[in-house]
Amino acid sequence: MRKVFVSGCYDLLHSGHIEFFRQASMYGDLYVGIGSDKTIMGYKGHRTLYSEKERLFMVQSIRYVKEAFINQGDGIMDFIPTVDLIKPDILVVNSDGDKPEKRRFCEQRGIEYVVLERIPAEGLTARSSTDIKTATCQLPTRLDLAGTWIDQPYVSQYHPGWALTISIEPTFEVRERCGLSTSTRNMIKKIWPFRLPASMDPEMLARLVFCFENHPEKGADHISGAQDAIGICVPGLCRHFYDNHFWPEQIETCNDEAILSWLEQHLCLAFMFPRRPDCSVMTGKNITPDNVKALTTAADRCWKAIMAMDLDAFASSYKDSFNAQTTLFPAMIQDKVQDFIDRYSVMEGARAWKMPGAGGGGYLILVVDDKDRFCKEHEEAIPITIRRKNDDNN
Repeated sequence: MRKVFVSGCYDLLHSGHIEFFRQASMYGDLYVGIGSDKTIMGYKGHRTLYSEKERLFMVQSIRYVKEAFINQGDGIMDFIPTVDLIKPDILVVNSDGDKPEKRRFCEQRGIEYVVLERIPAEGLTARSSTDIKTATCQLPTRLDLAGTWIDQPYVSQYHPGWALTISIEPTFEVRERCGLSTSTRNMIKKIWPFRLPASMDPEMLARLVFCFENHPEKGADHISGAQDAIGICVPGLCRHFYDNHFWPEQIETCNDEAILSWLEQHLCLAFMFPRRPDCSVMTGKNITPDNVKALTTAADRCWKAIMAMDLDAFASSYKDSFNAQTTLFPAMIQDKVQDFIDRYSVMEGARAWKMPGAGGGGYLILVVDDKDRFCKEHEEAIPITIRRKNDDNN
């Protein structure tokens, strides 16, 4: 009987893996190499959900598998020591795993190289680990409501003030480069791929994320604002006070259910387009004491309006905050952003609007009279869910 070899991580074992094993076993006795915890951390940049011992146990228990091993090599070719041990006749990969270096390796060793297309078992839906990770990832993201940019010392040095953020559940597709702090969220995924740790104090967690993202090699010119880490990690509504430092001097939170529910009823998102890779919002910046003071004043008013659940005052201060941001950084309005603003600003029920993050594209956050009615009338509008404080999960 010929020996057949396949290799992979198999961290999120699913029906697609089982069908792949079944098809591969039709070529002979199937041996499986499994990426070690160390290799996956080094190659993919995140910890595994299941340890290598658990993954080995699960794979060995599959009826199509004759034997499984933990690969002792590194990187994409970590299976070489396992191949040397097994001496297979055939190496099978799926179409996603077809790599030139694997082909060359098999040619050099005289091993037959077989590529299988991803075909689900009859009656089942096609599965991939990426799809499952996307579907099961419960990492929140953040919306900045007012005071954006004050978390950068080159802004707060002219006037101290608050930034307002809310942590939101990933109940919709969180698109990359769209102002929802996906860069910080992706850094968190390297440590906690699916959800934030339940037992850690949220503010301490935010500080750790901030330090992890802003490692010394990045340099002072590439510091991600603390509002991203705080906005993601601290549940509910949060405001943080900056005074010429990267980390805020004070953090205040609001987890009042009536206020959070009121906010949800008056906020929704509208997708525009991702920010271009070459987009720079620093062009033409106009950072002056008066302009920064206008930003901080609007943020103060915004907080007070939310606490009072005053929609008129909220919409007015929200709009003023965005106007202050775009006065400081006019390049936030790029490409066809103004076209989208012009479109949504005249819609019935829309009170105010701004872009999250640094601008240049992404989403619009809309303040509306009634979120349910607005989303019903505009199918593209996205409702949001604010992440609540939970004693069992932050």
